[in-house]
Amino acid sequence: QVQLVESGGGLVQPGGSLRLSCATSGSIASINAMGWYRQAPGKQRELVALITNGGSTKYADSVKGQFTISTNNAKNTVYLQMNSLKPEDTAVYYCYASRAGIVYWGKGTLVTVSS
Repeated sequence: QVQLVESGGGLVQPGGSLRLSCATSGSIASINAMGWYRQAPGKQRELVALITNGGSTKYADSVKGQFTISTNNAKNTVYLQMNSLKPEDTAVYYCYASRAGIVYWGKGTLVTVSS
């Protein structure tokens, strides 16, 4: 089992920045990718960004150049730096980790972009 705990969400004004963190614990060996999805009210959950254990990254077109995903040296925490936030970035952000064909999810952290 892999446990994931997100933090860093909150209320921010348009144009502001937030950094989300996701700490993993448990059987984290052989995790092959980690990342973030988000789900806005009334919409489906969508991939925001992922990073593989080799360091390759992938971003949704809507956040390229705006968000940056990274991990710490131990690769047990994944971050999402979000800049120039817009009201349409408002969503619950979920961290995930994939390992041996199984996807583990965090409980989510709410990001609200509003003036």
